[in-house]
Amino acid sequence: MDSDPDTGPARHYDPGRQLAQFTGRMLVVCPRCGGRALVVPRPGLPAPRYFSELLFQPRRLVCGGCGAVADREPEMRGAGLVGAVPGGSEDPFFRRPLWLQTRCVGRILWAYNEEHVDELSAYVGARVRERGGARPTRAMFARLPTWMKRSDQRSEVLAGLETLRALAERSEPADRSDAAHERGDRPRPHGSLYFRGGPYEARP
Repeated sequence: MDSDPDTGPARHYDPGRQLAQFTGRMLVVCPRCGGRALVVPRPGLPAPRYFSELLFQPRRLVCGGCGAVADREPEMRGAGLVGAVPGGSEDPFFRRPLWLQTRCVGRILWAYNEEHVDELSAYVGARVRERGGARPTRAMFARLPTWMKRSDQRSEVLAGLETLRALAERSEPADRSDAAHERGDRPRPHGSLYFRGGPYEARP
């Protein structure tokens, strides 16, 4: 009996997930000790109604190794909040190098967190790729660089993603990838505006 053609690693269906959906938890290089730190929404905020709100929320950087803590409030432009712009090998909030970076086929392969690595692995490893109705300008997989999509480089990219998965389990400064450093490669200097009637406030 033939297996279901719509399941398994040979086929990937893209419902149109956007890069912003992976920004809720980001692994970065700590600005103090160089170990692994986390960038997350500031504690006490209400859960976002839409994943796009993740780009407008106040953020906190926390390092479990050295105890470093930093907060970031979104910029206000008139009555609107300015959203962060995801993309590139730095986090879009504090502009710290991503912890999950490695050299791969002469390029830099990066991811925000373990879920992001898993999604990329499922896509790269698929022989058949199907796309949903989301606009290509917003969908993450449609915007991947060509070198990550090429079938003749599939094994190298998958090996690079396994390296990122292993890096996610490490946190010491000595574990830092030699690829994880500042590049200033964020895609755009200005984000979109979100009008919510004022800044985010913590729950009382």
